[in-house]
Amino acid sequence: MNLKLHLIIAFIISLVCLIGFSFITLFISDHKIIDFDSDVIAAIQGLESTFLTKVMKFFTFIGSAPVVIILSVILMVFLYKVLHHRLELILFISAIIGSAVLNQILKQIFHRVRPNFHRLIDISGYSYPSGHAMNAFTVYVIISFLLWRHIESKWGRSLLIFISVVMILGIGISRIYLGVHYPSDIIGGYLASGFWLTIAIWFFQFYKEKGYNKKYKRGE
Repeated sequence: MNLKLHLIIAFIISLVCLIGFSFITLFISDHKIIDFDSDVIAAIQGLESTFLTKVMKFFTFIGSAPVVIILSVILMVFLYKVLHHRLELILFISAIIGSAVLNQILKQIFHRVRPNFHRLIDISGYSYPSGHAMNAFTVYVIISFLLWRHIESKWGRSLLIFISVVMILGIGISRIYLGVHYPSDIIGGYLASGFWLTIAIWFFQFYKEKGYNKKYKRGE
């Protein structure tokens, strides 16, 4: 895939994410998404059971900052020591830190208060966009992107995507189930993270292809 096609695809994805995030934000500010949030919350929390609560608390724990940090360190060691991919390591660190910083900036801009009904866990801070949703989307998408080329079998790649999707959706849904986020917080988090990741990955691909072209010209 050439650089021009990369640019076009990245632009389309980032534009879709940006427009989607803008619409969600507009609906929240105009209170036009209240019915959607209420209906989804009622449907998800209506499934409440002792077992499901334990499952959802597990997903929320997996998406927490300490676990994300531990998982990130493990992958960084793997990229640097095992695969010797320093450029990929820079991408990974930039993606994780950038997503966390962006989340805090957006929360301070919008100041959305968390839901105050039927909470199963206690938590403070602003609600929009969801930090857990952004963490999950960033970590598992970037892991899939970096490991994809190193997995040759179709079932291995399918398993990688399946696990990533389950973790992303599971962590997001757990925040709604536990009563600490609106569904629109989760969707907004996915879209904000998608926008940031698209930019980060495009710059990575641009730099990598530029370096490859330089080596190729030297070889001629």
